[in-house]
Amino acid sequence: MNTDHRRLTVTLCRDLAEFTALAPEWDALHRRCPTSTPFQSHAWLRSWWLSYGTSGRLRVLLARRGGRLIGAAPLMLVHRPMPLLVPMGGAISDFFDILVDGDDIRAAVTALERGLHRAASHTVVDLREVRPDASAQLLFGAWSGARTSLADSTCMELPAEPIDALIGRMSGSRAQRSRAKLRKIDSLGIECRAAPVHRVAGAIGNLLHLHELQWLGRGVNPEHLRSRFCAHLVRSARRMVRDGEATVREFVLDGKVVAADLSLGSAQLTGAYLYGVDPRLRERKVDVSSLLLREIAREASDSGRGVLSLLRGAEQYKNHWAPVPVVNQRLLLARSALEPMLRLRETQLAVRDRAAETVKARFPAARDWRGRLNELPAAGLAIIGLS
Repeated sequence: MNTDHRRLTVTLCRDLAEFTALAPEWDALHRRCPTSTPFQSHAWLRSWWLSYGTSGRLRVLLARRGGRLIGAAPLMLVHRPMPLLVPMGGAISDFFDILVDGDDIRAAVTALERGLHRAASHTVVDLREVRPDASAQLLFGAWSGARTSLADSTCMELPAEPIDALIGRMSGSRAQRSRAKLRKIDSLGIECRAAPVHRVAGAIGNLLHLHELQWLGRGVNPEHLRSRFCAHLVRSARRMVRDGEATVREFVLDGKVVAADLSLGSAQLTGAYLYGVDPRLRERKVDVSSLLLREIAREASDSGRGVLSLLRGAEQYKNHWAPVPVVNQRLLLARSALEPMLRLRETQLAVRDRAAETVKARFPAARDWRGRLNELPAAGLAIIGLS
C-alpha cells in the first residue's frame, strides 16, 4: 500500500473538453486499475458521450494525490424517473466500475467516497452492472450513508484458455461433437483476419450489416441498427484497436465476409461484445459459436488475461461451453438524509423488474432483457409510473 502522505484532492469534471484532455492520464490509470473493464476506457466513454450524452449532465469524479490521478468515477446526471447519478456508458455497456490506482487503492476509494458524498447532495447514486469483484464494491463498503445492493444481469464466464482446453472441460461425447464442428469449419477453408486501424470502420460496417441479417425477423435490438451506435463503435474501436484493447475480426469464405465480431479487453478480462453472421453460413451447417469462440479464446489466452467473458445474457449457445454464471450487482447509495429517496428508488426498480418480464416475453431474442427497458419510449415508462 502506498504510504505517500501528499495531499489528497477530489474534483468534479463537468465539461467534455476537460474530460477529453484527460485521455493520457485516464488511460494510464485504466491500465493500473486491477479491476478495470473495457467499458471504463477513455476511448469507450468519450465516444459513448459523443453519441449519447446530454450537454450539462457530465459528472466525473477525479481523485488525485500530489497531482497524480489515482481514482475516477465516470458518472452523469439524469432527472427521470428521479434525480440520479448513474454510470456513463448506458445500456450498451456491460459493466460499470470506478477506476483506482492499484498501488493506492485505499486513498483512491477514500477520496472518491468523499467526493461522491458531496456530488450526491440532492440525488441517489444508482450504479448498474457492477461485477462482484469490482472496485466499486469497495466504495459501497466505505459509504457512510444509506445503501442497498440488488441483483442485476447475469454474465457468463470462461477461463481464458485455448479452445482445445475449453473442449477438454466437456464430457467425452460433447467434446467429440465440438471437435467435429471445428474440423467442418477447417474443411470449408474459412479464414479469419483482424482488421487494422485503417480498416476498422469498414469492418464495423460489415459486422453491423451481418448482425442485422442474422436477426432479421427475430427481434433485433433496435439500438444496434441506429447510426449513433455505429458511430460510437467506429470511434471507440479505432482507438482501442490501436491501443491493443479491442479486436475486430472478419471471417472470409470464398472471398466474401460471412461473419464478423468485436471483442474488448482490459486488465484481466476479454469480453465477446457483438457479432454478426450471414444466415447462409448456418445453412452450410457451420457452428457459429465454435467459429467465433476459437478465435476469441486464442486472443484471451495469448493476452494473459484470466477471464473470457461472454458478457450479459444466458443464451443457450453460451451454455454449450459450460460457462460459470456471474451475477452483476446494482448498488444504490444516498446520503442518510436522502434514505427515503433511496427506498423509493428500490420500489421503482421492483415495479420495473415486473415490467421487464413483459419485455422479455416481447423480445425473446434480446441479449440482455433488462437493458431493453432503456429502449422503451417515455410514454411506455409513464404507463408503469417510472418516467
